Amino acid sequence: MSAITETLRTPGRLANTVSDWWVITRRNLITYVRKPDLLVFSTIQPVMFVLLFVFVFGGAFEMILPANLSYVDFLMAGIFVQTGIFAATQTGVGLADDLQKGIIDRFRSLPMARSAVLAGRTAADTVSVGLQTVLMLIVAYLVGYRIHTSVWEALLAFGVIVGVGYVFTWVSAYAGLTLKTIEAVQAALFTIVFPFVFVSSAFVPPETFPSWLQPIAQNNPVTIWVNLVRVLTLGDLVTESTSKLFSDVPSLWTLLWQSAAWMAGFLAFFYAMGIRAYRRT
Repeated sequence: MSAITETLRTPGRLANTVSDWWVITRRNLITYVRKPDLLVFSTIQPVMFVLLFVFVFGGAFEMILPANLSYVDFLMAGIFVQTGIFAATQTGVGLADDLQKGIIDRFRSLPMARSAVLAGRTAADTVSVGLQTVLMLIVAYLVGYRIHTSVWEALLAFGVIVGVGYVFTWVSAYAGLTLKTIEAVQAALFTIVFPFVFVSSAFVPPETFPSWLQPIAQNNPVTIWVNLVRVLTLGDLVTESTSKLFSDVPSLWTLLWQSAAWMAGFLAFFYAMGIRAYRRT
């Protein structure tokens, strides 16, 4: 029966695969439309981070930054990258939920590309990352954030943020397929991601960390991604600053290839692990 069904599909394996990806992506996007609270509540957390850091800790942090750089301008690059990473955890939660409800088993019984379930889910959640980033930009603008570079550099920074989010949807997908329960996925991802983000340049310069922690923070891929977004949105405020806080920030081209290498490495590894885990479920 499956062979007959397969022959009725449009010719061309690539066309069939792309069609399957789109069907699953559309299914998950419709979920966001029908359950807008998923997007709303996932946006509340980064908004709270912005308000707390700017209005509670901002006064103290302003004292260590150069006089021409406000803390909200420094902070938002870290908030944007953090939003992309944290938003991606919804992928693992959603897949764990689908596993518990038997939806994954139904997908596996259909004549569709094996990669479609994961590719569609990660694509839909990446759209969510993009929407949350736009919402965060609006909130940031209201509290004083400004972009100091060109439109093209700002768009490239947006692409970096969404790219980081996409990479981490695959990390989250692997966790969702291997841990299989919503509670376990949430606890595991929070335990891993939280220190990963905070031990970086996201919220404060690594130079303010204890000496033993500075090398870890400076070589953390989150630091590289945040520094890249910061250079792309602040420009001369970082690249031409005489402050020692930015003395270790590499050039734009160095940050670009380092960021691309980390993304490619994460994506290649967790894509392979995610597909393998899906085949074993």
